Amino acid sequence: MFSKIMAPVDLAHLDKLRRAIDCAADLAGHYGADLVYVGVTAETPGALGHNPAEYAARLEAFAAEQAEAHGIIASAHAMAAHDPTTDLDDALFRAIDDIGADLVVMQSHVPNLTDYIWPSNGGKLAAHAKVSVMVVRG
Repeated sequence: MFSKIMAPVDLAHLDKLRRAIDCAADLAGHYGADLVYVGVTAETPGALGHNPAEYAARLEAFAAEQAEAHGIIASAHAMAAHDPTTDLDDALFRAIDDIGADLVVMQSHVPNLTDYIWPSNGGKLAAHAKVSVMVVRG
């Protein structure tokens, strides 16, 4: 049913993404799909890397760790953005096309009042992506 699953991750908050990470790995194993972890970083130095290449290496290490832990095929797709906070949605839409994903599995919060004004990243992808999007609440 699915052949390439995209799982957006924020390496700084992996503890808050555990449900979506486990769900994506389970679906990849179930369908024999490739799982691609997508991360978006700033072009400037940050806590997860001095440059985008260093961040990409961390994301690749995470993907390799997940592949071994879950017995799946996993890879990483790192992207750099001028301002990841404001550019995240656009970067994720590009990543869907870049990697050829047919399913996105991502974590999101339970909707609240502010989501009527500023939709969550998961809500925006679910509403506008050309592929299936599974939003995992947690």
